[in-house]
Amino acid sequence: MDTTFSADDLTFRDEVKSFLSDTLTDKFRQRLANKKNFKETQVEWQRALNNKGWFAPGWPEQYGGANWTPTQNFIYENELSLADAPSIVPFGVSMVATVIYNFGSEEQKARFLPRILKSEDWWCQGYSEPGSGSDLASLKTKAVLDGDDYIVNGAKIWTTYAQYADWIFCLVRTDSSGRKQEGISFLLIDMKTPGVTVNPIIGIDNQYTLNEVEFNNVRVPKANLIGEQDKGWTYAKVLLSHERTAIAGVAESKRNLADLKKIIATEMSGGKALIEDPSIRKNITNIEIELMALEFTELRVVASIASGKGAGAESSLLKIKGTEIQQSLQKLRMDLSGTFMGVLALNEDTSGHPFANTARINYMYGRASTIYGGSNEVQKNIIAKSVLGL
Repeated sequence: MDTTFSADDLTFRDEVKSFLSDTLTDKFRQRLANKKNFKETQVEWQRALNNKGWFAPGWPEQYGGANWTPTQNFIYENELSLADAPSIVPFGVSMVATVIYNFGSEEQKARFLPRILKSEDWWCQGYSEPGSGSDLASLKTKAVLDGDDYIVNGAKIWTTYAQYADWIFCLVRTDSSGRKQEGISFLLIDMKTPGVTVNPIIGIDNQYTLNEVEFNNVRVPKANLIGEQDKGWTYAKVLLSHERTAIAGVAESKRNLADLKKIIATEMSGGKALIEDPSIRKNITNIEIELMALEFTELRVVASIASGKGAGAESSLLKIKGTEIQQSLQKLRMDLSGTFMGVLALNEDTSGHPFANTARINYMYGRASTIYGGSNEVQKNIIAKSVLGL
């Protein structure tokens, strides 16, 4: 897409490339690969971005945002992906911060936003519950006002990285008398508060990223309520639109597709490169066409957000197609891994082979992508109501 870039855009792209080359050293990547260093290296990376002024480019400039054009945002995200940069943990900078600077009090903004920028606070998300996932408004975690505190009881589930978190932002039930969407409030809860318990969940990919978080008579200051009581559903919808746009993962899919194309151009089967197999070429081409169409849709959404409009139902469309493309890539990689099983069995060290370790893990974890952030079936309902008027 270089033909659409101005000279200033190309200069900016070169600056991003140079920064990433200098920052993402081999030594840093080696430490990042050690899961024991996960939070430490993640914070180091986020602080490097913040020192450059690039950690929260989408924030309003007055709070530390970069005031970039949609094209600069596009370039930045693509260069991060091409450099295989660590993904930013989104719960603080991309999610709760959006709610705080849009709906929080001045005191809340002053208290929380600088600490998020400096990676001094690690956040997790308290939305889904054991009995409330896609139908999020049916949540039952309850908060009862008691003087200057809310008393919170209930549980949240599938809470990513809660084991590292300092704070959790939660949707809680504060009124059960009306429509279920009208009695929900948005609370910020310190994870060190007595009564908060984190229970690990080991995923199907045998990784530990998920948790159940229990609340047993947890006292939360009323000052930690975002906006008005019982209006949390309104705030949550803003957050969800940003989350769904991010879940689409267009830039990451572009990098994964490019990597896969390189692999099949060199890997041999029956004396021929895999790319010469017509069925493989067809699968690759279909994914590439869908990804290109999705990329232009993402650009339209980014431009809409930059002009002050909401992402709207387009965020649901991005989420649906983005996660379907991710799963298509994961499935193709998994299918191709079978081609190499005989070769791998003859090798003592297969850790460097592109299909040896990652295909199975990515495939397993990727099964959830069409569910989290609101299942794709729910997103189709949103599109039907918002776009088609059904």
